Amino acid sequence: MIKLYGLKMSNYYSLVKAILIEKGIDFEEVKAPPTQEEDNLQRSPMGKMPSIEVDGNYLSESLAIARYAEQVKPTPALLPSDPFEAAKVVELVCHLKLDVELTARRCLPVLFGQTVSDETKKETEKDLTKGMKAVSRLFVCDPYAAGKEITLADFYTFYTFGLANTLSQKLFEKDLLADHSDIQALVNSLASHPSIAKVEEEKAS
Repeated sequence: MIKLYGLKMSNYYSLVKAILIEKGIDFEEVKAPPTQEEDNLQRSPMGKMPSIEVDGNYLSESLAIARYAEQVKPTPALLPSDPFEAAKVVELVCHLKLDVELTARRCLPVLFGQTVSDETKKETEKDLTKGMKAVSRLFVCDPYAAGKEITLADFYTFYTFGLANTLSQKLFEKDLLADHSDIQALVNSLASHPSIAKVEEEKAS
C-alpha cells in the first residue's frame, strides 16, 4: 500500500490525497512535517511535503505523484487521451502552480504571524496580477477548468486558490477571483466534488 507523507494543513498534501481518493488508490497517511532531517530528505530532496512511498521507493512533487497515479490507475482518467489536450491540462497546472500559488507563497510567513518586506509584498501583488491574467487565458470552464471532464487542472485550481486567495485578501484586501466569476463558480462547485469534499471534511475534523 502507498504511504502518503505530510500534514493535512498543506494544500499540496490535500491535493495529492484528493487525487488518490479520486483514482481509488489505497493509501496510508503518515504524519510527517517538512524538515531538513535526513529521513525526510530521503523522501523529499528539498524536505517539502507531500511525498509518497511505494514498495520502499520514494517520490516527491505533487505533479510527479499525480502522473504516477494516472499511470497506475488509468481510470477514472484525469488527463485527456488526446496528447495535445493532455498537454494543455499540464500547461494550465504549471501556470497555476508557478504563476499564482508559488507567487502568493512568497508571503506565506504572514499566515504564521511573521512579516515580509514591503518590497516582497509589492512584487508579489504585481506578479499575482500578471499570473491571474495568464491563467485566465487558459481556463475553459466548460464546465471544468480544461473542458467537459474533470482533470488534474481542477484539483490544482481548487487547492491553488484556497491558499493564494487567502494570502491576497489578507495582504492586499484583494479577491483574486473578483473579476473571474467563471473560475469562482468552478471553485465553488469543486468544493462539493466527492474526493475533494472528503479531504476537506477530514481536514476540519
